[in-house]
Amino acid sequence: MPRILFDKSVPWPLKRYLAGHQILAAEDEGWAEVSNGQLIALAEKAGYEALVTCDQNIQYQQNLTGRKISLVILGSNIWTAIQPMIPQIVEAVNRTSSGSFEVIDIAPPPKRRHFPNPGV
Repeated sequence: MPRILFDKSVPWPLKRYLAGHQILAAEDEGWAEVSNGQLIALAEKAGYEALVTCDQNIQYQQNLTGRKISLVILGSNIWTAIQPMIPQIVEAVNRTSSGSFEVIDIAPPPKRRHFPNPGV
């Protein structure tokens, strides 16, 4: 069963859509406060095949050449924005390969408009 690590900002409800994968959060491993480079190294050493993160800068900060682990980078950590993209996220996780980056562009949810209360 493929092992997937969720970085600290990945919404946990996403886990239920990744059946067939063993998923833990970085916090479960005691890695909530480690740097990206150290997190990747620890996850790879622990046998994780992919790291799912919402840190969009990680792809520019880390070089995965020669690495066994892959990264799936979500464009948002807001659950309502992620939900419509679940099929693409599942596909990306399923097709990861050693040293690959998969970026899932996720549009931000619409801003709520606040209207003044005319009765005040």
